[in-house]
Amino acid sequence: MAAQTIRPILHSFYPSSCSWRVRFALALKGIEYEYKAVHLVKDGGQQFTDTYKALNPQCVVPTLEIDGLVLTESLAIIEYLDETRGPPYLVPHGDPAKRARVRTISSNIAGGIQPIQNLKVLRYVGDEKKFEWGKHWITTGFDSLELVLQKTAGKYCVGDEVSLCTTATNRELYNVSTQVTMARRTSVLSLK
Repeated sequence: MAAQTIRPILHSFYPSSCSWRVRFALALKGIEYEYKAVHLVKDGGQQFTDTYKALNPQCVVPTLEIDGLVLTESLAIIEYLDETRGPPYLVPHGDPAKRARVRTISSNIAGGIQPIQNLKVLRYVGDEKKFEWGKHWITTGFDSLELVLQKTAGKYCVGDEVSLCTTATNRELYNVSTQVTMARRTSVLSLK
């Protein structure tokens, strides 16, 4: 394990699903960090400032400065924390099949459901269609996720331990429950 001598800095936008995943992992692992807000709407989007663009050329959140590195992309950040900070592990160790299931579900959410309803995508879609667009892709994504979780879920998404896909699923369920009213047909994905 690498020694943590300098407090990590998390550049984050509080409502961001990706940022939420990383905050969840940092909290679960008991890692204290400095929070630097990057408001994605204010002033045309603070992620587009020259200062932030120099730190993260993708102009997205989160960005984590840790161990002399600048890390981006929530799933990669969480895997780095697992590999350098140890338990509790969010990517299961010792069971390659379980690890693959966790990564598959996490990628499905982080790459297939959440970004389609991202602020920059919804801006492009436009105000007139963004609700319809979001509802369509959230419904499609969660319907397929429901089928997968029927085979993998225990107390959490894959078995009975909190994992990487738990960090992704929980925030998306919150987004659905607050932004889009959907009638769920099964009980694996619960909005309660």
